[in-house]
Amino acid sequence: MNTTTFDLIVLGAGSGGIAGAIRAARHGARVAILEPHALGGTCVNVGCVPKKAMWLAAELAEAQQLAAELGFDNKPGVLDWPAFIARRQQYISNIHASYRKRFDEFGITLIAERGELLGNGRVRAGTQELSAAHVLIATGGHARRPDINGNEHGIDSDGFFNLRAAPRKVAVIGAGYIAVELAGVLRALGCEVHLLVRGERLLRPFDHDISEALREAMQARGIDIVFGHELDQVSQNAEGIHVHCGNGDVADGFDCLLWAVGRAPNVTGIGLDAASIALDTKGFIAVDEWQNTSAKNVYALGDVTDAAALTPVAIAAARRLMDRVFGGKADARLDYRNIPSVVFSHPPIGTIGLTEAQARAVYGDAVKIYSSRFRPMIGALAGHPERSLMKLVCAGDDERVVGIHLIGPASDEMLQGFAVAVKMGACKRDFDDTVAIHPTAAEELVLMG
Repeated sequence: MNTTTFDLIVLGAGSGGIAGAIRAARHGARVAILEPHALGGTCVNVGCVPKKAMWLAAELAEAQQLAAELGFDNKPGVLDWPAFIARRQQYISNIHASYRKRFDEFGITLIAERGELLGNGRVRAGTQELSAAHVLIATGGHARRPDINGNEHGIDSDGFFNLRAAPRKVAVIGAGYIAVELAGVLRALGCEVHLLVRGERLLRPFDHDISEALREAMQARGIDIVFGHELDQVSQNAEGIHVHCGNGDVADGFDCLLWAVGRAPNVTGIGLDAASIALDTKGFIAVDEWQNTSAKNVYALGDVTDAAALTPVAIAAARRLMDRVFGGKADARLDYRNIPSVVFSHPPIGTIGLTEAQARAVYGDAVKIYSSRFRPMIGALAGHPERSLMKLVCAGDDERVVGIHLIGPASDEMLQGFAVAVKMGACKRDFDDTVAIHPTAAEELVLMG
């Protein structure tokens, strides 16, 4: 078997793999990228991009109702799912085409095969064998299903994007960002939604006040949330899907069950043993702060590692890694502290830094909280009771802002600029010294007393 040699072989053409391949090629490296499925990985095909499209449709559905309440002479209509999905998929096809164009532009070899590590820089790709001085594993992750009887009766987040009509009655199992996002989308698009949660709160890693505000908002929109639900099994008959709880209760009559119980890394069948690559205790590929695995010149990043499962994190880590390996920047690596993130719930959430509980665990009594609850103008005009919440977590004598947590309309858009301030070490006085933009929701962040 002939071996084709490159400077870098990338396993996986998701966001991180593509970013790494392009950055390495910009530095003059000869690059091969291996991907048996659609380009763009989870984010582009069954994650961020189609999810945001569906969220935008859901936002428009809510806006129609709000417009009618404010006096517009129109009746809210239902979404034409097939027509909208055709637009959504065309948008995704355009992204695929742009990736192929970039690969051609930089001379990156795309091989539509799954890569299997053979050790010592060698990789099997179908009937080919490749070799490279450097290998990047960016194989991503996949949706998990609980190990219970009847789990085949539900769909996961991938299956959500295959829906071509709104389910009449849906059970969403989970409490993380995928669960609350898709539950919100389905409800806004007219579904009866029941959210079944094993624990006692939504978005457990988030600031408690934010998760509580989201619970109130979701319930006000008509989503039935059941906490303390110990899932036992799922069954199905002519009357629909039935979800059985360990205490004997049965939630029934669903025509759709959506699993949103987390994701697992794609580590099987890619030759980790042959390449002597270790996993951590959670089953992710173990890496150090430089993205190095236990094998020399083999790196890993993105959802296959135990880093924040966010597309921009994988992209940033990949670019810095390639700047170090091929660009001569010996100190280039991603700083994983203070990473901003957004939940496209209804209403959206933006967060960066420490929660109040985390800050008190680190700084004790040297923590001061500033917060503001208010009705956004458009909601107030319509007479809606829902309030936005903005929260600053400050620490030390200089009241450095160590956390910002937002829930309410436009929180997703306004966080980015404030994230820069947190990353730069801004203090409360810097916020106080900034003139407010009025009337906006964002001004509340610089007006807290």
